[in-house]
Amino acid sequence: MDLLMDLVKLRMSETSRIAFGGRRAVPPNNSNAAEDDLPTLEPQGVMPRGVNLQEFLNVTSIHLFKERWDTNKVDHHTDKYENNKLIVRRGQSFYIQIDFNRPYDPRRDLFRVEYVIGRYPQENKGTYIPVPIVSELQSGKWGAKIVMREDRSVRLSIQSSPECIVGKFRMYVAVWTPYGIIRTSRNPETDTYILFNPWCEDDAVYLDNEKEREEYVLNDIGVIFYGEVNDIKTRSWSYGQFEDGILDTCLYVMDRAQMDLSGRGNPIKVSRVGSAMVNAKDDEGVLVGSWDNIYAYGVPPSAWTGSVDILLEYQSSENPVRYGQCWVFAGVFNTFLRCLGIPARIVTNYFSAHDNDANLQMDIFLEEDGNVNSKLTKDSVWNYHCWNEAWMTRPDLPVGFGGWQAVDSTPQENSDGMYRCGPASVQAIKHGHVCFQFDAPFVFAEVNSDLIYITAKKDGTHVVENVDATHIGKLIVTKQIGGDGMMDITDTYKFQEGQEEERLALETALMYGAKKPLNTEGVMKSRSKVDMDFEVENAVLGKDLKLTITFRNNSHNHYTITAYLSANITFYTGVSKAEFKKETFDVTLEPLSFKKEAVLIQAGEYMGQLLEQASLHFFVTARINETRDVLAKQKSTVLTIPKLIIKVRGAQVVGSDMIVTVEFTNPLKETLRNVWIHLDGPGITRPVRKMFREIRPNSTVQWEEVCRPWVSGPRKLIASMSSDSLRHVYGELDVQIQRRPSM
Repeated sequence: MDLLMDLVKLRMSETSRIAFGGRRAVPPNNSNAAEDDLPTLEPQGVMPRGVNLQEFLNVTSIHLFKERWDTNKVDHHTDKYENNKLIVRRGQSFYIQIDFNRPYDPRRDLFRVEYVIGRYPQENKGTYIPVPIVSELQSGKWGAKIVMREDRSVRLSIQSSPECIVGKFRMYVAVWTPYGIIRTSRNPETDTYILFNPWCEDDAVYLDNEKEREEYVLNDIGVIFYGEVNDIKTRSWSYGQFEDGILDTCLYVMDRAQMDLSGRGNPIKVSRVGSAMVNAKDDEGVLVGSWDNIYAYGVPPSAWTGSVDILLEYQSSENPVRYGQCWVFAGVFNTFLRCLGIPARIVTNYFSAHDNDANLQMDIFLEEDGNVNSKLTKDSVWNYHCWNEAWMTRPDLPVGFGGWQAVDSTPQENSDGMYRCGPASVQAIKHGHVCFQFDAPFVFAEVNSDLIYITAKKDGTHVVENVDATHIGKLIVTKQIGGDGMMDITDTYKFQEGQEEERLALETALMYGAKKPLNTEGVMKSRSKVDMDFEVENAVLGKDLKLTITFRNNSHNHYTITAYLSANITFYTGVSKAEFKKETFDVTLEPLSFKKEAVLIQAGEYMGQLLEQASLHFFVTARINETRDVLAKQKSTVLTIPKLIIKVRGAQVVGSDMIVTVEFTNPLKETLRNVWIHLDGPGITRPVRKMFREIRPNSTVQWEEVCRPWVSGPRKLIASMSSDSLRHVYGELDVQIQRRPSM
């Protein structure tokens, strides 16, 4: 008998080598969905007449303990996924049970479990995984330990490698006989998803704080900060990473990118591919970006309430979804990362530089009279910009640069031939180490550029008038852990202005070639004896507002000043759409005095051409006639927009009907047409929407929807409204859903 077993073991090792080893030309294995079945019978040599393989050990059924209340899903923190397959996290053991046609005898029976992914499985690529039966599980290695033998059943504790591919595996059980292998046939019910594991110390995405894991992996509703640094606005976003179909869609996104399966266990590669695929530029990715205020063939960016509709539409249509802007890209990308198990969060940078050449200079060119020269001014300052951070180790970088990595899926600049950005180590950005991949110089410029005002003279020379080193990257924030408030993370990206470390970080970045010398003739002028600043009062949509400019003379001289005000409707990206007001005025300043000038902005001047995010941008330049000094200042204000009101009545209990009412009153003097209201609430309702042909001035519309919650605990209802002439209208309501009472 021992001789027979030795022979079988020898053949077992030979078989796996013959079937799945060796150097050979294999087609690219870049689709999780594509598959070829393994043979159910692999004969070895000539089989003697009369041998019946059914007399050997045969598998009759396999149990995966995959219900959401089973220990596998609870222990692996995958019980929230709306998916009836087994979902586990890598590097952590889980249980399966195999029933045989007769009792298993370890002295004469030999079997093992196999996991396969893709069409061309190879053991050396990690796409064919033979799991040996072992006496003890070893950390960091695949293995299966028998933990129970009862009658004809065997229960196994299986442990995966903490570096294994993330995706959907097919599972087989192979039994060895002296005459060949008997393998179970393909059964979709035994398919097993393996995800990244932030709870496993050996996983590259390990996060050692339980509250952070709850927030950055398991929380399916987030808060996105937008608006303007002096008027920060918030909106909730439904990530919906556990919703039905989302996990499959995230795997489909990597398939569409034709990402090789063997790279899908590496969070650096997965996040970089994700940053390219969430935008549709150059790769038919998830979302088409649009900043031109024309959304005739899709949904305006402000109407989305979460990622679920977007991702499911992308998979079902197999076409990019229209439309997204930075916070939508960031919301969808966050869903992708959290769904696969990579800790992630959305970050908002106020006054974010889009530096075309990453030279750390935002060059604003002025005419000799002080007006902005729009032909020469190519760089733009975004009121805010949202990107993501993903948590991972960086073994490709020196020690100390792991942790949060900036990843950005908004298509701004090309990186290695595609529109993507990151992962760039936030720690490396802070210390100016912009030589480390990926795209660190671009992110460094977003938070650390100088704003430089340059006069372009008629004779072709350029004179630097003013350098503002503190305007860009004014505030960087993310959602606080366990609450909806704001957490200031500016100091993770940059040292405080003027500190010795800040100067050192900048010099380090310059050493690595992140900045060109000033391309200007002449030396910067000495500081003027006159200061200028201005304030914009709180602006409400459809109402007049006032702007107050203050000039302060700090000298004993008498000055006359010619000032220009340019008021523009701008995209939040800092790109101007239209100038709606232009005013010139003269000011006389007595020695050691100050003077205020008030300018009235009437609602009728800006209402006709509002954009996606009603943002007004004011640019004031002034020339001191006696010294020819130029003063320049710019500010934006975001108009306060009416809100949607959400109300709930009925029992707020899992499985019970409750009525959700969404209400909106039109505050404008015009009729709103083609009004869409969207409603979303993870665990309460699937995303739904309703159309109203028109809403007259000062009239109110109500929409009632019957919902049946399926998730208990604190939840959110989120609603948005868009119409032809008013967008970014938004509302939310916190609700507490009770568990269903036990009978």
